[in-house]
Amino acid sequence: MQTLEIAIDARGVARVQMNRPEVFNAFNETMIAELGEAFDRLANDPAVRVIVLCGAGKAFSAGADIQWMKRASEATHEWNLEDARGFAAMLHRIAVCPKPTIARVQGVALGGGVGLTAACDIAIASDDAKFAVSEARFGILPAVIGPYVINAVGPRQARRLALTASRISAAEALSMGLVHEVVTLDALDAAVERWIAELLMNGPQAQAEIKKLFEQLEVGPVSSGVRELTAQTISRVRMGDEAREGFAAFLAKRPAAWVPHKD
Repeated sequence: MQTLEIAIDARGVARVQMNRPEVFNAFNETMIAELGEAFDRLANDPAVRVIVLCGAGKAFSAGADIQWMKRASEATHEWNLEDARGFAAMLHRIAVCPKPTIARVQGVALGGGVGLTAACDIAIASDDAKFAVSEARFGILPAVIGPYVINAVGPRQARRLALTASRISAAEALSMGLVHEVVTLDALDAAVERWIAELLMNGPQAQAEIKKLFEQLEVGPVSSGVRELTAQTISRVRMGDEAREGFAAFLAKRPAAWVPHKD
């Protein structure tokens, strides 16, 4: 790939590294297409258990490449619509990926970089990281990333971030739920590894089922339809091979088959 580096270790941990450090990993049409392709491929690889999204160099992602945005402003409506649909499809692939996803954020996450952070299941940031939903500074709006930002921080905070386009600290991002842990830059990789270790203790099919179910649930009254969906889901899953292995391992006081062996 031209814009990404992908590596999978023996545990099944895949690292997808955005590799345009000279522009702070700003993304263009090529990176968007390659991110979508990468997450499609990793989602369908049975050997992959966890996916870490990270950025090479000093920044996670500065969002949209300004040259890409300039081309968009001069292009036709049809071109812009297809381009935006591609971006929306890429974020959707990350969000609905059946494998747990972690965003490793350092430096800055701006515009679409915030969208990538919010689309991942878990986000860990260095304490010097800065975040901004910056689109309004360029006379546009955070349309495609908007649903993911709202899901992460709630509608009022999302509206404030989008309307002001101001940068916030990692500590403030933590307080509003955009990220889940903040550590020093030197401790960032170790923190990511702690989260990976927690994720690898759990059944991969169970995690896929969690993501699929939670995608269908909304905050609000628990309707009869929701109750039936949850009952149907758990009754099906607990009869599966993974559930049988999980209960057997617990009763035998041994690690389940999916837990990586320690050397």
